[in-house]
Amino acid sequence: MVNDCSPDNSWAVLAELAKSYSWLKAIDLRKNAGQHNAILCGLRYCSGQRIVMMDDDLQHSPDDIAALLAPLSKGYDVSYGEFHSKQHALWKRIGSKFNDLIAGILLGKPKGLYLSPFKAICKGVRDELIHFEGPNVYLDGLILNTTNKIATVKIDHHERADGRSGYGLRKSISLWLKMATGFSVAPLRIASLIGLAFSGLGFLAAIAFIIQRFTINAMPVGWSSLMVSTMILGGIQLLSIGIIGEYLGRVLLHVNGRQQTIVASTINTNNPSNDSKTSI
Repeated sequence: MVNDCSPDNSWAVLAELAKSYSWLKAIDLRKNAGQHNAILCGLRYCSGQRIVMMDDDLQHSPDDIAALLAPLSKGYDVSYGEFHSKQHALWKRIGSKFNDLIAGILLGKPKGLYLSPFKAICKGVRDELIHFEGPNVYLDGLILNTTNKIATVKIDHHERADGRSGYGLRKSISLWLKMATGFSVAPLRIASLIGLAFSGLGFLAAIAFIIQRFTINAMPVGWSSLMVSTMILGGIQLLSIGIIGEYLGRVLLHVNGRQQTIVASTINTNNPSNDSKTSI
């Protein structure tokens, strides 16, 4: 159990449970690191041959764990839970479909594979995931880079047992940026292609204006069209600079050694392992 700097008394409850059950490992983070960073931290303390990742709000039911583990017995490395219907707000469902589309383009995600936070992996995949040292973690991107032996299992998505989701619009956009810029250079190439396309249009327009000048001796007049074209080109330039800045920012954080997580305390754990041969 990883407590990602929860604002309530979650750590006190986890500490009490860990003292009562010696098999329960509890990790308390000193500051909020985000869902994927926190899960990767937990994976470093795992020692099982099969590992299940799930949320704590009971929207992922423990009753479905057996079904989720079944494909791993058939030779698959990863098993994702695919929900019959999601108990989320409309904007989240739309955003999920958009993320699914972009992941297919940028990460080569197989068509029809739903990247669910409720998933099971084998120890071999876990051993590869924990080697990632970058500060911005996107687990599904790491998994897709690790194996193609992935299965999905149809399960139910339940109402939250208590509280509200911590994933608002800002965090959802941040996670999407991690996916888009953390595992692919496609956005840079897209920005280059857009710039090339508009440069070509500008060149063709210049030729057309020259021909018009010498044939009918008139130049088009239109302040509005000039401003619109300037704003479009300016927006594309700023977008391209922003994409480049996103990549440079991630490189800077990595070079500066920014940590994925900062652990405050642990219970019933030894030191985390980055070595696949070490058992915790």
